[in-house]
Amino acid sequence: TPASAARSDAGLMPRAAVLGSPVGHSLSPVLHQVAYAVCGLSDWSYGRREVTMAELADVVTSLDDSWRGLSLTMPLKEVAFDVAETVTDIARQAGAINTLVRRGDGGWDATNTDVQGIVEALRPHLTTEHLEGSFEVIGAGATARSAILAARELGFTAVGIRARRREAADDLWAWARESGFATASAGPITTLGSNERVVVSTVPPAAAQSMADAIPAIRGPGPKPILLDVVYANWPTPPAREATRLGWTVVSGLDMLVHQAAAQFELFTGMGAPVDAMFAAGRAALASETRS
Repeated sequence: TPASAARSDAGLMPRAAVLGSPVGHSLSPVLHQVAYAVCGLSDWSYGRREVTMAELADVVTSLDDSWRGLSLTMPLKEVAFDVAETVTDIARQAGAINTLVRRGDGGWDATNTDVQGIVEALRPHLTTEHLEGSFEVIGAGATARSAILAARELGFTAVGIRARRREAADDLWAWARESGFATASAGPITTLGSNERVVVSTVPPAAAQSMADAIPAIRGPGPKPILLDVVYANWPTPPAREATRLGWTVVSGLDMLVHQAAAQFELFTGMGAPVDAMFAAGRAALASETRS
């Protein structure tokens, strides 16, 4: 962009980072750094910084003009509304911001690339028959809202919400109805049936076994159901192993992570993201963690 070019001409080394707490586990630096290398952005740097909700506003205010973008992880996705000059419709609908992009005037534009990450992770596996069935979301937090918006973008008209707390599922069900779904339902995780076409699990590792126990065997005609587990560490997760055993198509959370990071890279730099290289770097980093 012209604004970023001006900063480069001024001799400032472009910077970006992922903020959150905890943030030490984040693969975002690996993904963005390899993208910089492939695209010849040798003067760009991308790091990580431990930032709590109470610290976010002061940290963002303190950043100089070398900063081009920020990736936000938990617990910052909702408090980030307080530091943004503009917010895209998709972030406002999701109630969650995972990306801040530096404006030419020094302020910050906010968006949500998690929705795009889920869309791109699932799209290669979908058929028309999948779209005729139900899109089930497991969990009721910010990522679950992003998954529901992704379902809408992919063309699903029926969505189900399953959560450990029925009250949370009911609240998200009401939100899904307001978001335009003609058919929505809510219930506990154990009510997964045999007709789901796509299931997106947003539950943390602590709930992984209960999620795995709820995955049904495939019965009847139709396409193989798809499970996207947004967790990418310690892969395969218990739900992924069980779904694979039962013949489902299983998509790793790494797919979502890479695609949302690729969208961030393009917003920060104005260049197309080298998605294949980012995937390779992510897989290598996860394999290294498994060996260590």
